[in-house]
Amino acid sequence: MIKPRKLKKGDTIGIISPASPSETKSEVIRTKEFLEALGYKVAIAKNVNKTKGLTAGSEEDRVEDIHEMFSRDDVDAVCATQGGYGSAQLLRKLDFDLIKANPKIFTGFSDITSLHLAFNKLCDMVTFHGPGIARFNEEDLNEYTKESFFGVLGEDKPYGEIKKADPKNWLTTISGGVCEAPVIGGNLTLICSTLGTPYEIDCKGKILFFEDVEAEPWIMDHMLSHMRNAGKLDDAVGFLIGDSSTCKPFKYEPGFLVDLSVEDVLSYYLEPLGKPALYGLPLGHSTSLATLPLGVMSKLDADNKTFTILESGVI
Repeated sequence: MIKPRKLKKGDTIGIISPASPSETKSEVIRTKEFLEALGYKVAIAKNVNKTKGLTAGSEEDRVEDIHEMFSRDDVDAVCATQGGYGSAQLLRKLDFDLIKANPKIFTGFSDITSLHLAFNKLCDMVTFHGPGIARFNEEDLNEYTKESFFGVLGEDKPYGEIKKADPKNWLTTISGGVCEAPVIGGNLTLICSTLGTPYEIDCKGKILFFEDVEAEPWIMDHMLSHMRNAGKLDDAVGFLIGDSSTCKPFKYEPGFLVDLSVEDVLSYYLEPLGKPALYGLPLGHSTSLATLPLGVMSKLDADNKTFTILESGVI
């Protein structure tokens, strides 16, 4: 796969909003000042703070910003402010030849999964599932998230094991075993939305990574049933499930424990496959978020509850 150049001090980070708008306009300014204090230059796309209904500007505005940042010679990385909703609206209008001809670090998570999967499939390009760049300020960015982000993007060597954010955190082995393969995926809702489209996720021979937020267990069941029916669970060689601890029933008031948990749903679909499956690393909608290069060789050891990046995502 095509790898972008590593990020170093003095490089320019381009900021875009391909999905939802920022809550406040000062969010992006705060990020700019924070990154500049770390030694980076910042280029803010002109349409970032627009609002069009549910999204940060019209489809044309957001596509224009993506094209601008990938075509500019003075921009070294392209980072989404946040997820939310709307990235999939852009896919039919993107110039994938332009993006492939100008490989750069591209980061984001949640709704940005739509762009990760499209860039991976149509541009053959490594991208990075990681925090929205609007998190980069003194109040919201913790040391774990910061170290992982710059460690993965700034070193042209394998990052190694993705550690727990807190040694006391519990990881769950859904199914034991060990596998080595490229890792692909993102937010499960957005993964499912690619099925039956030209941007459909390719899980063949890969470790499927997924996570979700505030999806009730029955919704997780629905999506994993969809993935199973589409053959994607059979195609994958292993499963890395990020922290999805908010995936609980919205109204849960039983007299005693009678409902399914998200772990029960994962076990139902993944255990019968007999492939390694590990649940709980900080790769989801959590306070701490590791940066994960998508498309590189990795090792999943569900027996010892470890996931290791074996290949650098940058050059």
